[in-house]
Amino acid sequence: MNLADQQKIRIGSCAWSFQDWRGVFYPPDLPESRWLEFYANYFPAIEVDSTFHATPAEDNVHRWVEMTPAAFRFTCKLPRQITHACRLRNCEAELSSFLRAIEPLGPKLHVILIQLPPSLAPRDGKPALRKFLAQLPRDFRFAIEFRHAGWHRPQFIRLLEKYRICWVWADTTPLNERNLAPFEFLPCTTDFLYLRLLGDYATKYDVDGGHVHRYKKLLWKREASLESWSLKIERHFPDVRNVWAFASNHFEGFAPETCQRLAQRLGFILPLPSETEQAFSTERRSQLDLQL
Repeated sequence: MNLADQQKIRIGSCAWSFQDWRGVFYPPDLPESRWLEFYANYFPAIEVDSTFHATPAEDNVHRWVEMTPAAFRFTCKLPRQITHACRLRNCEAELSSFLRAIEPLGPKLHVILIQLPPSLAPRDGKPALRKFLAQLPRDFRFAIEFRHAGWHRPQFIRLLEKYRICWVWADTTPLNERNLAPFEFLPCTTDFLYLRLLGDYATKYDVDGGHVHRYKKLLWKREASLESWSLKIERHFPDVRNVWAFASNHFEGFAPETCQRLAQRLGFILPLPSETEQAFSTERRSQLDLQL
């Protein structure tokens, strides 16, 4: 894969603020306020999960812009107030407020992710979806993830094609099926692909709400899934302008290495920080702090 092809593909993590990454990905004494800056030295893009929980403060958005390189790109999740609480109904004010909040990202913002709840089915959600998509502004790119199988119909493919909305490919395969290729309903509805390697969220918490695993290394390799996704990307690659792929810790246990493994299958290198680089980076930043 040549450099021009590589630049069409942006691979990253679903969020960057994970305490388990301290001392494994992030230098042990690097302040959390600099984690995004460090992350952006290794990855070309990030899917911002915090915007799902609340519309971001203006200061935070400006800080994201300032601490990332010019070529770095963001995708932001639409707030759950819109998708889960309002269920896409009567949410014009919330949508406008969110779009104003993330506007300072400017050219670094490339996609807004609409993640629908599993409980939203076409029977009660179809009119709301049609109305919601019709009101979306054309100066942003959107991708939508359906989590109810009832949406897997040709009429909804045509609806997304009409509004140039990307149909998200999401892998939520349970752990006991991790050696199987993912489900095959994968329409391509616009000029970019958006892949989410999410894994099995049942592995995240136990019945009492405690964490089951620590996410600092690969825990369960999904070789068949990664191979299958890389082949799907390569098949569609000539026909799209961009490919976005984001990995969650729950997919294999450690998102940075999952990103690296997908990149290798697509024919390019995505280096991660070594222990030596972590130590050097921390020392260099300490020296810079002394000079300020």
